[in-house]
Amino acid sequence: MNQKAIENTRNVAIVGPYSSGKTTLLESLLFVTGATNRKGKVTEGNTVSDSSPEARDRQMSVEVSAAYTSYQDINLTFLDCPGSIEFVQETYNALVGAGSAIIVCEPVVDRVLTLAPLFKFLDDWEIPHLVFVNKMDRAANNFMEVLHALKEVSTRPLVPQQYPIRSNHDLIGYIDLISEQAYHYHPGSPADPVPLPDDLKDEEHLARQEMLETLAEFDDHLLEELLEDIEPPQDEILQDLKKELSADQIVPVFFGIADQDYGVRPLLEALLKEAPSPTETAHRRGLKTDVNGDTIVQVLKTCFTPQGGRLSLVRVWQGKLTDGMVLNGVRAGGLYRLMGQQQQPINEASVGDIVAIGRLEGIQTGDTLTNTNKQVNALPKAEKLKPVYALAIAPENRKDEVKLSSALSKLLEEDPSLYWEQHGDTREVILWGQGEIHLQVALDRLRRKYNLPMTTHAPQVPYKETIRAATKVHGRYKHQTGGHGAFGDVYLDIKPLSRGEGFQFHETIVGGVVPKQYIPGVETGVREYLVHGPLGFPVVDIDVTLTDGSYHTVDSSEQAFKQAARLAMTEGMPKCGPVLLEPILAITVSAPTEFTSKVLQLVTGRRGQILGYEGISGWKGWDQVTAYLPQAEMQNFIIELRSLTMGVGFFNWDFDHLQEVPDKLTETVLAASNGNGKH
Repeated sequence: MNQKAIENTRNVAIVGPYSSGKTTLLESLLFVTGATNRKGKVTEGNTVSDSSPEARDRQMSVEVSAAYTSYQDINLTFLDCPGSIEFVQETYNALVGAGSAIIVCEPVVDRVLTLAPLFKFLDDWEIPHLVFVNKMDRAANNFMEVLHALKEVSTRPLVPQQYPIRSNHDLIGYIDLISEQAYHYHPGSPADPVPLPDDLKDEEHLARQEMLETLAEFDDHLLEELLEDIEPPQDEILQDLKKELSADQIVPVFFGIADQDYGVRPLLEALLKEAPSPTETAHRRGLKTDVNGDTIVQVLKTCFTPQGGRLSLVRVWQGKLTDGMVLNGVRAGGLYRLMGQQQQPINEASVGDIVAIGRLEGIQTGDTLTNTNKQVNALPKAEKLKPVYALAIAPENRKDEVKLSSALSKLLEEDPSLYWEQHGDTREVILWGQGEIHLQVALDRLRRKYNLPMTTHAPQVPYKETIRAATKVHGRYKHQTGGHGAFGDVYLDIKPLSRGEGFQFHETIVGGVVPKQYIPGVETGVREYLVHGPLGFPVVDIDVTLTDGSYHTVDSSEQAFKQAARLAMTEGMPKCGPVLLEPILAITVSAPTEFTSKVLQLVTGRRGQILGYEGISGWKGWDQVTAYLPQAEMQNFIIELRSLTMGVGFFNWDFDHLQEVPDKLTETVLAASNGNGKH
């Protein structure tokens, strides 16, 4: 591929909130460019990108999907990204490889707030982006209100390139603010040029002046022209738009009705003329675009297909990629362009291409791959999100337990925002993710792909227990059978430790009353008892000292002293004022300022302790609340938080400390644990 072909390549992520119409926009883009001869509908489950059973069942995107097309000699790869906040890791992983992004939104002022995290991510990564206000048939005359709301969530200046033409509140066309040419829409066809409506001339002029003044903030020559009332040439305006969009200094705004193909062609034109080329995108990442240089690609997504097995969606940053090439020591087993789940075999890909590679075993999403043995700096990848919602899972058929670990490992390769563990205390297998739908999709995949139907329940809280008082206790184990008997005799001092000090074992034996070889058995017996204390939970923050004892020269053994220690602990611990402890998390909750009071109520209503709140640096109009929250109150916290904050609130958490459970709640916990068979 030569340099001209590279310049004629675009890869564009389509992002936006759930139900904004991203998949419908992609269907329209593919139809208008001739890649498909009919448009699918989300409601009918026949769209190019929502091809997985999990997406069709829910009528929503649950993973990134790639689609390739060409238009006016420009090769375009679109990445249709999920809109649900629960699948945002997929979106972020893909955006890292995109040259530009289209943010799709509805013309509903109240919903514009949901775009804030997307704008923030795109700006942090300096990814050029445009806005397409979709479903304009649902907006009466509030385009300017939507525009004002968008300005509130974007840190970059917005530059509308069109002005709407309406008839009886219906959107019938637009005015191109660069050429000042008016157009009327026609379903399924390009818009027709029409004379500029007289009643819109003043409004159009003001909108155009505002566009030019915004561009002039970055171009002194254009500023001089405006100050001297010189009409700037269209080519100069277009050049400014391209330069400033590529530098992520401005955000062009378009509108339309994707369902009817309205506004889709002007959006395409903007991608061709204004969106950055792969060369510009690579330079932004500090890379060269030498076609003959070393090959450097980055994995944007990993999936397992029923037909071909493992597929890695990659962005080519440098050099050429060929079928059979060895990358990071692994041979590529097939090279494909993608159209949803359809794969078109190709022999070669070059800078700027987003393609799929087959059978890259051991390669993970986010990895930087190269065909050279030279040291190559790893390309930056999206930060891995911390999980916020969990379910304890178990196979419906117990025989399937041996297959579960392998299936979960593959599931996590496809979706790095999942996490699983076998909890050390409760022994439950816990699947962590970004929300209820996220985990339900994961469970659907376990059932469909790996024939592993699962049962689920809320994870047990890993309660601990400790003691409030000290005691001295004697334990003797004596057992006589034929031949050698068993004898162990110990005196223990049990006392509480400060919170967080764990378990300590000491011995103050003098005169060999307990021989040294038997003392490890005493500690083992104590430790084994502490796995289930008098309340039925692991015991922490306790000091046990072996002070005295006796032994028998023939019948004593390490095992006998272990049993004696267990007997002593069993008798002594209930006298020490056992108390239940619960894990307390340190959480930081982030949400728009207008929801801060609701967040505070949510935290305190779940026995949380507010530590403070303040504005978040770099986020316009957002607050961060810090608090302590009992883990027992965390299970549906994210669901309620999103419900209160239009889906955009999020939180991070870490275990902080253990704290005594209130007496009334202790009764409830112990009643439930006894019901579950704990002693």
